[in-house]
Amino acid sequence: MVAMNDDKKYPSLKIQNIVLAGRIARSLDIEFIADNLDGCVLSREKFPGAVYHMKNPKTVALLFESGKIVLTGITCMEDIQKGLDALTCQLNRMGLRTLPVPDVSLTNMVCSYDTGSQINLNKVMIMFNYENVEYEPEQFPGLVYRLKEPKIVALIFSSGKIIFTGAKNIDAVKTAIDIVIKHLDSL
Repeated sequence: MVAMNDDKKYPSLKIQNIVLAGRIARSLDIEFIADNLDGCVLSREKFPGAVYHMKNPKTVALLFESGKIVLTGITCMEDIQKGLDALTCQLNRMGLRTLPVPDVSLTNMVCSYDTGSQINLNKVMIMFNYENVEYEPEQFPGLVYRLKEPKIVALIFSSGKIIFTGAKNIDAVKTAIDIVIKHLDSL
């Protein structure tokens, strides 16, 4: 969890998780990797890929025979390249051939934001466009607001905390914050 302290407009914005997916090699011998890489586990009856718990940066890499990977658990933008470099280095040291430039992209970013004040979710439900909002407090304590542009889901809680998911970059999250706060301020 890393605060975006360098941005005074969004002082409570925190990246909770960044997920990357793509291809790092034409193929991977995941049995060899699991047998020879500390922190890597392969249990085919539970999951079709090898699960590698990286230490620096602290992230989890899911490795598949197809050469595809998923990196998850990254909490700051700087660790994206650091994680990819560490993974390709490890694989190359083991004698495995990786792509010269991994074909990997950011697929999801989850961020939290604290408005600093309580929110009446019943009022929000009435104010927002009903087709973009779900609020069933018996099933989930937050209001689900699906923004159309940027295409992000905001989970709004009465505590004033909001979780944003589905973003592809931090600027989209900031735009979503601005939209949601503008709506909330009009209450």
